[in-house]
Amino acid sequence: MRQYLIIPLCLLLSACSPKKYPVAIDAISATKAQHIINDVQTHEQESRGELIELVSQSFLSTPYQANILIGSATEPEKLVVDFNGVDCFTMLDYVHALSQSSNKADFLGQLVKTRYKNGKVSFVNRKHFFTDWFASQSRNARDVTTEISPNSKIIHKQLNLKADGGRFIPAIGVFERDITYIPAQALDQNALAAIHTGDYIGIYSKLDGLDVSHVGIAIRKGDQLYYRNASSLQRNHKVVDIPFIDYMRNKPGIVVLRAL
Repeated sequence: MRQYLIIPLCLLLSACSPKKYPVAIDAISATKAQHIINDVQTHEQESRGELIELVSQSFLSTPYQANILIGSATEPEKLVVDFNGVDCFTMLDYVHALSQSSNKADFLGQLVKTRYKNGKVSFVNRKHFFTDWFASQSRNARDVTTEISPNSKIIHKQLNLKADGGRFIPAIGVFERDITYIPAQALDQNALAAIHTGDYIGIYSKLDGLDVSHVGIAIRKGDQLYYRNASSLQRNHKVVDIPFIDYMRNKPGIVVLRAL
C-alpha cells in the first residue's frame, strides 16, 4: 500500500490560513515535484504553452490510475498529490499547477486553485467538469474553441443531469452551460494549425449531462500535432503521445482551452 504523508497545509506555507485541510503526498511525488519546479524555473522565458509541454513531458509513461483522489460526499477531502499514477484529469491538474509554481508550497496553493472552485478544498467544490476550468473561479483557462474554427457549434447542456433524470455525481447540483465544440469533420488544416502546443483539449461528449469524455494536451513536434493523455486503454494504460488525427477517428469533436 502506498504511504502518504498527511500534513496540514498551513505547515507547508509560510503564513498559516485559518482554513486548514490535510495534504496527502508521498515521498516520491514530493521529490519529483521539486525537480519539475526547478526545471520550470530554468525555462521562465518560455511561453505558457511551452511550459505546459515541458512539464507534461515529465509524466510520459506514468501509469494510468483511476479514482486516486480522496474525498466524497461522506469522506473528508484531502489535497492529493500522487505522481505514481494519474488519470486524464489529475494529470492536467498537476501539469497546470506545476507550470506556474516557484516552489513546493506555491505548487500546493496553485493545485488548490486549479482543482477547486474558489480555492475551497471539498468534494463538492472540485472542478468536476472540464468546462469548469473557464466557467468557475479561479479560472484556469479561457475557451478558445471559436478561435480555432469558424465552424464551431454551441449546444446547451445541463451538466451532471443524466438522460434518465439521475445525476452522474449525486452530491452536486445541475449546471446550465453552453458548450462550444468543433465537430470532428470540421477539423481541417486551418483548424489544426490554430491549435497551440500546450492547449488543453477535451473530447466532446454527446451524452446528456457531460461536456467531454476525455481530456489531454496538444503537443507540437515539428509539423505534427500529438495528443498527450493518460490513456485507460489496455494497450496503453499510461500517459502517451498519440498522433492527434489518429486519436480523433470516430470521435465527435473537441473543446479547446488555453491556459491563463
